Amino acid sequence: MPRPSTTTVRDLRKSNRSRALWQVFLNGPLTRQEVGSVAGLSPATVSNLVAALVAEGVVAEVGLEDSNGGRPRGLLQVNPGYGYVIGVDVGETAFLVELFDFGLQPLARHTSVTDMTVLDPEDAVRHIVQGIEAVIAEAGVPESALLGVGVGVPGLVENREAAVVHGQSIGWDAVPLEAMLHSRTGLPILVDNGAKTLGQAERWFGAARDTENAVIALLGIGVGLCIISNGEVYRGATSSAGEWGHTTVEVGGRACRCGAQGCLEAYVGAGAIVARHEQLDGRRAAAAPGELDTQIAAIIAARDRDQAAAQVLAETVTYLGAGIGGLVNLFNPERIVLGGWLGQALSDALLPEIRRAAGRQALRLPFSRAEIVKADLGQDAVALGGATLPIARLLTAGAMRAGSPGGRRRARSAVPAG
Repeated sequence: MPRPSTTTVRDLRKSNRSRALWQVFLNGPLTRQEVGSVAGLSPATVSNLVAALVAEGVVAEVGLEDSNGGRPRGLLQVNPGYGYVIGVDVGETAFLVELFDFGLQPLARHTSVTDMTVLDPEDAVRHIVQGIEAVIAEAGVPESALLGVGVGVPGLVENREAAVVHGQSIGWDAVPLEAMLHSRTGLPILVDNGAKTLGQAERWFGAARDTENAVIALLGIGVGLCIISNGEVYRGATSSAGEWGHTTVEVGGRACRCGAQGCLEAYVGAGAIVARHEQLDGRRAAAAPGELDTQIAAIIAARDRDQAAAQVLAETVTYLGAGIGGLVNLFNPERIVLGGWLGQALSDALLPEIRRAAGRQALRLPFSRAEIVKADLGQDAVALGGATLPIARLLTAGAMRAGSPGGRRRARSAVPAG
């Protein structure tokens, strides 16, 4: 029989701080009264914990709100200068590294492109570390002020003592990416699947912000999914939930990069679309991965005058609609968000057709309650979502760190009132 758990005063303080911080971060600026209301805390508790958070530099007062003739009430938001985070988007051909303040405003950005035809772990680590060093130098912040680095990667991420990446489609077999990065940098590292980091960014700031049940798709060379269930990212038993691109849409169909046949990715992934267009057009030139975005744009632009382009896009819409219809039937989401560079390109040109195709494959009742929309955050969303990983860890911990009675030392600069 399990022993009953004991809640200490420190546990309770951490929980209360965490609840308040989450609300201030996601919904601020808020008054103390609003923090207490949305976090379910008493006025006395809010007063005490806010005083501590302001003293530590985590939260700052940023102005006053009129209170119907009464005493003006202070507005609270997180202090952008409390610390900094880095988000990394590891693509199959390119890398994006961005540095953000604590309010997730971007301060520095670095991009690089690999010259390797298949993504190599050592090459990826080199690009990531060079990008981290570049954005730190550009922003001019000390490493001691960095709260952590969040990395979004293609493939399944298994969280052992350190994150291990399984990228079956790119030839990564249990790559110890977190340990490899730790050997090159002393910064705290968090690793997650890129579709999940994109989904978390859209959930916090974008097209899925006001939903409790949503699916956010990342469409690019690969096809991934972030599932939001009751307000939380659904991960499954081994954190591999959401591999939508490797669900079967045609038994015995086209060969997929993962080794199976008939996967959705083999019909709606960027490489598959370009290869199909070349087949219909009678050409045999292999598409270089780094050129897929321009080739997709050319196919979309030519759809009204090029029969092969029109046909491949019609096929893409049909298969994508079938995949979305399956998501509607399986997860009953409020909203389906189409993200990633390919998802945005297809949405801009074909969203009404995609909605109609999904409606033909979904059950009427759940489909009638679901929206299908374009993502809000653009091509930086995976990196932004990566930056949310250390932020989320800090908020959940109530900004309480070992060796400190309340949290981190007071930041050098706080947001001035007014």
